[in-house]
Amino acid sequence: MQYLLLVYTDESLIEALPEGDYDRRMRHCLEHADELKASGTLLGFQQLEPAKGAKSVRRRGGKVSVVDGPFAETKEMLAGFNLVEADSMEDALRLAQQLPWADTGCIEVREVRNVDAVRQRVGARPAAA
Repeated sequence: MQYLLLVYTDESLIEALPEGDYDRRMRHCLEHADELKASGTLLGFQQLEPAKGAKSVRRRGGKVSVVDGPFAETKEMLAGFNLVEADSMEDALRLAQQLPWADTGCIEVREVRNVDAVRQRVGARPAAA
């Protein structure tokens, strides 16, 4: 099964880290990601630019609005994600606990839905190859 590990960080906690600690954590995170990727556990990962540069799009009553910033007002902002292959939610949670960013935010673990099964259920055409 595939799981998405959504990495949320609190910028104030990251800024409060001792000198060099962020780089040490990031280096460990990237080296660990390389190991997981080599083993076939990590399918992909990306970091996001800070939320201050984000835009949110909403459509209500046929009208579209675009506003600056993230959708929700919160201290923890989505900073990146890891797409992993795990045997169970428990395995995915174990992987999430290994991320250093659990100290400065939150790692949300969600099972990835099988879109091909959804296509079949709703009668949509198969995706083009």
